[in-house]
Amino acid sequence: MTGAFLLAQALLPHGFAQNVRVEIADGRFTAVEPGAAVAPGTERIAGLALPGVPNLHCHAFQRGMAGLAERRGPASDSFWTWREVMYRFLARLTPDDAEAIAAFAYMQMLERGFTAVAEFHYLHHDIDGRPYADLGEMAGRMAAAAHATGIGLTLLPSLYGHGGFGGAPPVEGQRRFLNDPDRFARLVARSREIVAAVPGGTVGVAPHSLRAVTPETLRAAIALAPGGPIHIHAAEQVKEVEDCVAWSGRPPVAWLLDEMPVDEHWVLIHTTHTTPDETVRLARAGAVAGLCPLTEASLGDGIFDGARYLETSGRFGIGTDSNIDIDPAGELRQLEYSQRLAHRARNVMATAEGESTGRRLLGEALAGGAQALGQPIGAIAVGRRADFVVLDTTYPDLAAVAGDATGGRSTDRLIDLWLFVAGREAVGTVMAGGEIVVRDGHHRARDAITARYLATLRRILAA
Repeated sequence: MTGAFLLAQALLPHGFAQNVRVEIADGRFTAVEPGAAVAPGTERIAGLALPGVPNLHCHAFQRGMAGLAERRGPASDSFWTWREVMYRFLARLTPDDAEAIAAFAYMQMLERGFTAVAEFHYLHHDIDGRPYADLGEMAGRMAAAAHATGIGLTLLPSLYGHGGFGGAPPVEGQRRFLNDPDRFARLVARSREIVAAVPGGTVGVAPHSLRAVTPETLRAAIALAPGGPIHIHAAEQVKEVEDCVAWSGRPPVAWLLDEMPVDEHWVLIHTTHTTPDETVRLARAGAVAGLCPLTEASLGDGIFDGARYLETSGRFGIGTDSNIDIDPAGELRQLEYSQRLAHRARNVMATAEGESTGRRLLGEALAGGAQALGQPIGAIAVGRRADFVVLDTTYPDLAAVAGDATGGRSTDRLIDLWLFVAGREAVGTVMAGGEIVVRDGHHRARDAITARYLATLRRILAA
């Protein structure tokens, strides 16, 4: 799309500015001019415009099973019992279903402030485990959902070959995920063909976890994406760490840092259970910690060592993972609150006296998320993808301070109010890839996407 907009207020790389004229061509910002006057043919957008938030970790199909695992089992429930619910859900999911669920999840992301998503995609094959005639059938469905909603896409085909550390055989519930390195290489190539047709799309790789690959297959997978992005689950659960130590003598994050070329192209998802030394080493490697605080809380995973990580200038971003509650404000709020509970203190993720905790959290999530997705996003600046989220400053809590929010601390307060008070209700307009896809909090295709999703869920849950 080509066009021009005048943003009443906007957060730019150097700080807040008023009356910012942005020009857009081919889905990117071609001009960003603060202090501009209204000009003919320019649409004025009231409110506070912030860069669109990147979602660095998503399993879209899991949006359809949200709420299905909230019933206590006969023994202590954990990630591992939740995983059995997921396997049963997948026993009924068709490609049409996966696309409908992904479109609904991506629509909700846009309505709530995410404008690009990294789809960690491991649902590859048919219900019986056989590949589809088109090896990229399911990848194509994710791309179609992204294209239909307008969200930016980093597609991460996931290599899943084993059921445990040391090349243990997979279980029956994992049959839809499995590939050997040769077939995985073909899948990555096919995914690149598919995503080439999606504006704002790119492809990386995602070795699922150290328990799902061997050192040899991990090396084969990362060789397919020499410039990244490379994403991998690591140290999410205590049992995973214990099993990795039993296999290799080291926890998963230490093993990766010792044995693999972990650098700025890597994203380690969760890293919930790391030693102080691992935390510091990960930060110094320049990799991104992919945090999913709402899912990590839902699954009872644990609490990330956030304060130590930031003290070492570690980079992080946020993701929605299981999509139980899609909301960037909610993820960042949960991140901060988890740190407060762990340390019995307040404003833990702020790094200096007087600093806005919301501004710090958002800034880190924008920079880390852009790095993780390997895309020119995360800022309202020339050359970046034309994404922004506009907070409705007539929302009561924001309106109380919006009149004085001309920059600095007063405008930081609006971000604090969004993240810690108003959340999704404050999101008014959203642009993704140069297209306004959300107005007044509603996606332009909400009715059709919702109707398809509802029909899909009714069929699946009735089976």
